Formats: sequence, structure tokens, C-alpha cells
Amino acid sequence: MRYDYVYRLSGLFPLTAALVVCVSRFFKRLVFVLSVTIFAALGLGFGLGEFGLFGVHAGGDQDGAYKQMRVYAEVLKKVQTDYVTEPSINDVTTGALHGLLESLDPDSSYLTATEYKIYKERPTTGVAQVGINISKRYGYATVVSVTPGSPADHEHIADGDVIETIGDASTREMSLAVIRLMLEGKPGTALNLSVVRPRKPDPDKLVLNRTIVAPSPMAEQEYENSTILYLKPGLLTSARVDEIAAKIKTAKGRKVLLDLRDSYGDDPQEGIRLANFFLKQGTLATLQGQKFPTQTFAADPAKWLTDAPVSVLVNRGTYGAAELAAGAILDAKRGDVVGERTFGEGSVQKTIELPDGAALLLTVAKFECPNGKKIEDEAVTPNVAVSEPVPDDDADSTAAKSDDALTKALSLLKAKAA
Repeated sequence: MRYDYVYRLSGLFPLTAALVVCVSRFFKRLVFVLSVTIFAALGLGFGLGEFGLFGVHAGGDQDGAYKQMRVYAEVLKKVQTDYVTEPSINDVTTGALHGLLESLDPDSSYLTATEYKIYKERPTTGVAQVGINISKRYGYATVVSVTPGSPADHEHIADGDVIETIGDASTREMSLAVIRLMLEGKPGTALNLSVVRPRKPDPDKLVLNRTIVAPSPMAEQEYENSTILYLKPGLLTSARVDEIAAKIKTAKGRKVLLDLRDSYGDDPQEGIRLANFFLKQGTLATLQGQKFPTQTFAADPAKWLTDAPVSVLVNRGTYGAAELAAGAILDAKRGDVVGERTFGEGSVQKTIELPDGAALLLTVAKFECPNGKKIEDEAVTPNVAVSEPVPDDDADSTAAKSDDALTKALSLLKAKAA
């Protein structure tokens, strides 16, 4: 079993090291088999309960749960008695629980008591970062977008890159919550990363210095003799969406090109509010879950700002609130959405504390576009697909690159009457 010190690696509190459990390679196969067995048992139990086989009927959920617990106990017993060496059942169970939660979706996590304590006590201000917006895909930490001018940007980290390790700890063995915590630290502290890039067989070993990363300012430009207003907001905060509203109000009916490439926001309400600027009526989004009260977000005519033609640019770095805005505009056929399929992030998590001090960060609801597609599962697919070029292997190349998506969006807007 290997332990890694979150505070040592992140530099948050160098005098207060805390252990975070990471399952070592020694247990990988064991934990995988255990996790698969648990899920197979749960799936079988659902089938039996659903179709009434072997005397387990719908409504007998409690009996079905007890059956699966017996299966789980039997697997643990066999692991303990028959494995090549006697393992720590606590360690194996912790690894299995990590796998159990993360198999549901990237945002659901199991935090040990130590991890949860660190998570709750993490500072919310004065925290330095390296400018990476991160999620998990294919089991590893994946870069969603990079803040321009940040340490990550200077090292040419790009959306789609995979963070294989932080320090000497594999991101495959960590929850998303812990990964994000480890990326943070005191200003000036070093962060060691192993980054896997497209078209490169070997990972790059990078050392980045954490800093207070300020969001990039909104980019603004005019095209076609000032008939098209181009806005690139970047991070969708409340203040930034207010800024967009002010620009639209002063645009006096000009066409709008909203560039949401590599744009993200943690507050879904800001994406919904942004869409409302262009939509006077209709459904903007829906939030649903198994036991979560369904919420329908309808356009408020009082918040509507313009009926001028609009186009939206998106890519695989379009994330969260920005996806809600793009999806609402697309489904209402209010304007063209141009570019690549978005990342796919739109859910609500609930923190459930456990008796031993551990906790679950469990997804309890997902946002849907007006057409009923869940953003978390299907993302937003543009009606006008334009692929972005794969970054050159020579990251230092300064050769000018054409922006085909921007060119296409401008041509579509130019053809529309104001």
C-alpha cells in the first residue's frame, strides 16, 4: 500500500502533512476484480428483483440489497483467504469504493475520512493554481481548458491532454475532488506533473510553479464593418455575464458572435441566464434526478435582450455553464452552433457524510437541454461541425494558424439579415 501526502504535494500546509490513500499497483488487479464482482452482483440483483425470479419481486428491494451484501462478503472472504498474500481488507475495500463511485460518473467520488477532513478544511481564498480546469475521462485526470497566460499555458498544456501523475501518484487512483485539491497550493510552490499529449508516445515531465491565476478579460472585437459584435467571455462568472449583458445592450441590434470555446463556469444559473439574453420564451434547461425534484428553467421575457442574429462557437473545452447556454440556443433554433462537440458536464452533487468520517460526493441530478438530452451524457453537438487542428508536436511553433470555425461562423452571420 502506498500513501501520498496531499499537503506535501500541494504545498497548502507544509507543516501539517496528511495521508491520502492511493491504491498501489500491487492491488490494482485485485480491486478491479472486486469492483466488477460487486457490480455484477448488483446488476444480477436488479434483474432478479425486476422480473421476479427466484422469489425476489419488485418491492423487495431490501431483500435484494441483503443478497448483494452476502455476495460482497463472500468475495471479501475469498480474497482474504485465497489471495497470494494476505491483503489489508480495509485497503482493498477503500479501493473498491473508489472504483464503485467513479464508475457512475466522473464527479461522483468516495473520500476517506482523512481525505474528507482535508476537503472540508481547504482554504477558499488565496489559493494558487496553475491555470488548469480539470475533470476525469477514461479513468485519468483530463484537461478541459487552460487559462491564457497561466503556468499551464506557458508549458503548452492544452485541452484533451491527460495528467497521468501528480508528483508520483497516479490520477487513476484518485478521486476528482482529491485531484483538484492536489493541484492547488501556496503561491510559488512547485507542482510536478506527468502529461500525456496527443500524438506523443511518452509523457512529458513538467514542473510548474503555482500562482494566483486571474481570469482572462473578455475579448471583444467587431467584424464586417462593425455589423457583427464578437465576444469571448472565458470564465462565466456572474460579473462576466453582467459584462456580456452590458455589451449586448450597447450593441444596438448588431449581430452577435458568442465564442464559448474553452469557456466554463461552475454555476449553471449563469449559463441559463446567458441563454435568456437571446431567448424570449421557451424552456432553457431542465434538471432531473431519481429523487431530485424536477426543475424546469423557462426563459424570462424581462431578461431577454436582443432578437438580432447570433452564432455560438464551441469546442471540447466548452464546459458546464457554457454548455447550457449553447444547448439552449441550439435547441431553440435561435442561432447556429459552430465547432466541435463540447466536453459534457452538467450535474449536481450531494455530499453524504458516513459514520466513520468518510463521505460520498454523489451525483443526484443532471441537466438536460430543451430537447431532453443530458449534457453530462451526450454533451452539445454543433449543427455546423468544424474540427479544430490537432496541436503541432512542435509546441514552440509560432506559425500563424487559420481559425476555420471562426471563419465559418462569420460567414453564416454575414448571410443573415439583421
